[in-house]
Amino acid sequence: KVQLVETGGGSVQLGGSLRLSCTTAGLPFDEYDMSWFRQAPGKEREEVSCITSGSLVTNSLDSVKGRFITSRDSKKKSAYLQMNNLKAEDSGTYYCAARVSCEYFSGGYFGQGTQVTVSS
Repeated sequence: KVQLVETGGGSVQLGGSLRLSCTTAGLPFDEYDMSWFRQAPGKEREEVSCITSGSLVTNSLDSVKGRFITSRDSKKKSAYLQMNNLKAEDSGTYYCAARVSCEYFSGGYFGQGTQVTVSS
C-alpha cells in the first residue's frame, strides 16, 4: 500500500519558519518526482514546487521563490519543504504528492495534508 505522510505543520507568526516533511512508503521513491501543493480555504489547490527524481526543483510559485526550499532524501524516502519568512497568504493545507513527472500530472499519490497557519 502506498502511503505519503506529511508532518511539520502548525501555527507560526509572520516571518517565522516551518519545515514540512513527507515520508513515503510502498512506492519506488527514486522513480517519482515529488510535489508540494497547498490549498487555502475557498481557494483552488495550487502547486508550490516540484522536485524531480534527480533533485531538480521546478514549477515553483513566484510568491515562494527565495523563501521556500524544496529537497528530498532518497535514503529516507522523504521530501521536504523548508518555509522561511512566512506570510499570512502562505496559510493553508499543504499536501505532498508523488508523480511520474513534474512536467505533467497524470495522476499520482497524495498525502492527507498538514495545516499551516501564519498569523500576526
